[in-house]
Amino acid sequence: MTDRRDGSDEAFTDAAEILRSALAGDSDGVADVFDAVVDRSGVTGAYDVAWCLAATMVGDDVPAGGWALDFPGIDEAGYDARWVARFISAYANSDDSTGEALFGAALADGQLPECLLTLAGSAVATLRRRRAA
Repeated sequence: MTDRRDGSDEAFTDAAEILRSALAGDSDGVADVFDAVVDRSGVTGAYDVAWCLAATMVGDDVPAGGWALDFPGIDEAGYDARWVARFISAYANSDDSTGEALFGAALADGQLPECLLTLAGSAVATLRRRRAA
């Protein structure tokens, strides 16, 4: 995807299904949806769904401009938490090339499934915080 606000209906539908599973605490369901996306659309499809999840977390009212990552202790965080923080930062900065690089690195490192589960969990936590506010 080249524009962070673009996305296929299929990617949005898949992201919504992932969020439903994650809200229900069904990590197997989250993994199953990502697996189905990869089977159907390859890694590019999984990237598009992850970008939609990042959009859910960041929201639509983010002014254009440079956003800095403010995550105290990020260097001590686990791979998946560092990845999610940086992926969200890439989304917030409309930096698709960094998002793609992060995605590729996690895939090459064998960490992508865990990163995607953490991303889904982070999106759910964000939605719950918004509802509580």
